[in-house]
Amino acid sequence: MGVIVIAHGENHMLRMFPLILITVILYNIFVFGGWAVGNHDLQPFLAHGVPIPLVSGDRWTFTIGDLVMLVTFILLFVEIIKATRTTSREIINHGLSMVTFVVALLEFITLKGFATSTFFFVMIMALFDVVAGYTISIVAAEHDLGMGRAGTD
Repeated sequence: MGVIVIAHGENHMLRMFPLILITVILYNIFVFGGWAVGNHDLQPFLAHGVPIPLVSGDRWTFTIGDLVMLVTFILLFVEIIKATRTTSREIINHGLSMVTFVVALLEFITLKGFATSTFFFVMIMALFDVVAGYTISIVAAEHDLGMGRAGTD
């Protein structure tokens, strides 16, 4: 059984990487990798799913688009946890998260194949990552420095 060891310096590099970018890159692979080439319509691909029978008798269809959203929510959660640290690496992460959001926004409004609800919500989660990251970092830094506002501690 193999064990993967990440060197101390590499772990710091990974903390600077905005995780939402993974989903944006994945979506770019979907669009430019052949699923939407030609007609630039990714909607049918994202709508493919697996019907899951529920106790109620209803059938819930879990789609590829739903999977993309689920992965992005998990990555957003990890990003919010990372934002509680107040080192310079996290500040770099926030800047790269802003770049990720801007790239996603530009792709959404300018490129064929990106105008889907799935990518819209990925883009919005990238925005939440930016806003929450800066907000949480500022609050954490205030507490680290003992500058908590009166009545908020």
